[in-house]
Amino acid sequence: MDTSYLLTHLGEEREEYYNAVIPPIMQSSNFAYNSLSDFRSAILNELDNFVYSRGNNPTVAILRQKLAALEQAEDALVFGSGSAACAVAIISQLQAGDHLLSVQSPYSWTYKLISKFLSRFGISYDFIDASNLQEIEAAIRPNTKVLFLESPNSLTFELQDLAACAALAQKHGIRTICDNSYASPIYQNPIALGIDLVVHSATKYLNGHSDVVAGVVCGSKALIQKMFELDYMALGPAISPNDAWLLLRGLRTLPLRIQKSNEHAKKVVDYLAQHPKVDYVLYPGHPSHPQYELAQKQMSGFGGLFSVNFKAKRIEQMERFSEALMPTFLLAVSWGGFESLQVPTACFYNLGTAPPPPLPFSFVRYYVGLEDPDYIIDAFEKAFVHLED
Repeated sequence: MDTSYLLTHLGEEREEYYNAVIPPIMQSSNFAYNSLSDFRSAILNELDNFVYSRGNNPTVAILRQKLAALEQAEDALVFGSGSAACAVAIISQLQAGDHLLSVQSPYSWTYKLISKFLSRFGISYDFIDASNLQEIEAAIRPNTKVLFLESPNSLTFELQDLAACAALAQKHGIRTICDNSYASPIYQNPIALGIDLVVHSATKYLNGHSDVVAGVVCGSKALIQKMFELDYMALGPAISPNDAWLLLRGLRTLPLRIQKSNEHAKKVVDYLAQHPKVDYVLYPGHPSHPQYELAQKQMSGFGGLFSVNFKAKRIEQMERFSEALMPTFLLAVSWGGFESLQVPTACFYNLGTAPPPPLPFSFVRYYVGLEDPDYIIDAFEKAFVHLED
């Protein structure tokens, strides 16, 4: 299906809402029926009908159809956050006594879900180097039910060979889940590589305007139906119709935004990689990345997110350097919007009783947005004076 068609027209039955070009916000909590027979039919299949907006809603249904098509999936569910999407996707595949395998460095709240939440309910786990198929296979137990992947992750950008991981998991009857937030469906489609469920923080590229917190899970109709009937409905993580409408607005420009961010980031990364005050750059789209060949194989682009380790001797240097980059790079978490952002690891030092992070204070994650790359490079040029001895 053509991406332009699905983003602009798929699911938009305009004759049902007065031929409006833009879908309306169906801001209703519940829906009325004209007969008991129709009401019963809707209750029996709430995933595909409208009974109560905790389950489904007409605005959300348009969004679900587009997101599923983008990920080459049969169906999708939308959530109030990316963390909720990851949590429900994982929980829906497990029960007490099961075992889960996860990449070593997933998103921080996914790590806490696995290590601190699921363990309370009798679920065991191991964090593994999922770039090594032998290590994955050696960690598989008879009760292993889920292999959780994040390729690339969103800080140090390790990749996994998704097709190989999917084939190994299928051999052992293990469900695969992949967080695809970094690449977006524009640059990577894990389901096409054999992955069972794909999750996103839709807050990032999918929305792209830094004004919605949301998540999505995409997969087969059977897996989405099973997830919906218990985990989704019982836990109640639904997105509001208004936020779903904002996401529909964001999707219309998704390819343009991520392509521009990708183009700008490559230019900035090339500049930083050769700078004498840079120790190394981590960006899957740069030849210096240790898994560059795998990235080229399973991704068609890389977006605007990368990390840099600088040659700084003192944390005070990094603090001055990072502040000198403002406002070109805002000090803020997340990514995917119009504006460029930075998360210096130095922020997580000197937090009182909290231990220092495993990464050095000289390490910074950057997101390059839609600003001109020469404008961004000029900001770096001026800030580098703060790293002088």
